[in-house]
Amino acid sequence: MSGAILRSAVLSGADLTGASLRGADMKDANFQRAILSHVFAVNVNLQGANLTLVKLCKIDLSKANLTDANVTQADLSFANLTQANLSWANLSEANLEKADLKGADLSGANLSCANLHLADLSGVSLKGANLRGANLHQASLRGTNLKEANLREAMMPDGKISE
Repeated sequence: MSGAILRSAVLSGADLTGASLRGADMKDANFQRAILSHVFAVNVNLQGANLTLVKLCKIDLSKANLTDANVTQADLSFANLTQANLSWANLSEANLEKADLKGADLSGANLSCANLHLADLSGVSLKGANLRGANLHQASLRGTNLKEANLREAMMPDGKISE
């Protein structure tokens, strides 16, 4: 399915484990409750896609476009999101434990109550992002832009809760 055009496709509940979706255009697609674990999805377009409650464990979404995507309560543990564009995405209550987000753009993203435990956020832009109640315990924030980010009640890398 590499390079496939699946704009506005309805793939709710689909099991695409291990699929190759490299360069696919899935703008505004609905994947609610689908399984996309171990998927190779480098440079895909998921702008505005619905990824609510989707299992995305160990997915490779490097250089992907997830602008305005709804990724609420999705499982992105161990995901590769290096240099991905997640600006204005809704990642509230998402599990990003041990995810690699180096160089990603999360400007204006909603990460409220997200789990970013042990995530690599090196060089990430979190400008204006909502991280209220997020778990950043032991996350790497080296070179991360937190300008205007909401960190209220977030657990910081040192284990302390911000005010």
